Amino acid sequence: NNVNYKTGKCYQSNKKSYHKIRFQSDELCKENKLSVIDEYYEAYKRKYKTAGKSWYEYDQKKKGNSWKSKLQFDIDRMINKSKSWEEFLENMKNLDYEIKFGKHIAFRHKDKQRFTRSKTIGEDYTEDKIKERIDLAIMNKANPIKKRVGNVIDISTNTKAKSSKGYEVWARKHNIKTMADSIIKLREQGINSITQLDDLIKKSADDRQDLLDKIKKIETEMKSLSQDMENINTINKYREIYKYHKKNPDDKQFAEEYYSELSVYKIAAKEILENYKKLPNTKEILSSLDKLQEKKNTLIQEYSLNKEQFSDLVQYRKNYENYYGKEVER
Repeated sequence: NNVNYKTGKCYQSNKKSYHKIRFQSDELCKENKLSVIDEYYEAYKRKYKTAGKSWYEYDQKKKGNSWKSKLQFDIDRMINKSKSWEEFLENMKNLDYEIKFGKHIAFRHKDKQRFTRSKTIGEDYTEDKIKERIDLAIMNKANPIKKRVGNVIDISTNTKAKSSKGYEVWARKHNIKTMADSIIKLREQGINSITQLDDLIKKSADDRQDLLDKIKKIETEMKSLSQDMENINTINKYREIYKYHKKNPDDKQFAEEYYSELSVYKIAAKEILENYKKLPNTKEILSSLDKLQEKKNTLIQEYSLNKEQFSDLVQYRKNYENYYGKEVER
């Protein structure tokens, strides 16, 4: 019973009270020289570090029957089938899942005893991310993938065309239609000559390389910031040990006992001092990582579109060579 018998007031468990308790806990830890959990480092771990698996789960996943793998598979399927969050939940229930709502949504299959919080199976399975993926799936259905560029068949080298007159006739009709479609698509892009097409292919290739370079640069920056985050965590974790060692350099027993902790602290501190004048703020580093990840996602989307465009342009060029270079000669 959490009712105070003197005042009659009841403890209210909510975010506000949680943060008050956490603040007091952190203050007590600082007073007693104990480490304080860094919420920004914890957020960094959830977002940018791979979650570990138990040996049993790893072994089961290799065999293809991990319960978390099954939950991922079922969520993925139902995301693509659902037109709304409510329909997704209903579809999961139809697969014999019980759903528990709270700070984090959790699922339990009828064959399992315990609930599994979806956030523990991957960053793409939090409630917000699932809702986002449902919206994206709906958009993709509304904007179906465009028809790919057809191939002009090289009749002079095609074995089937040589052995079958009927197939050869079909192939010639196919080539005429495919080439007509190719010319129309090129005209829509303002391309009226093979020279313009070659120039656009070169520009597309240069743009793609430029995007790749930008992505690699961001990945390098993110790797460096991730290392900074790990170094800050190491410094905060072993600061009091290092302080004691600094004040008591003659305590050989202490130095031997905490040799590994002191070693990693010194390495971390050295790397931080090479890049910063003072110990950076983990909140700012996490914010920088998030911004870089957002830029990277945008660049990856641009790269994907560019790759598709480049592939189409190259196919148009091949069609031109196969049709005008060989077909028309006959």
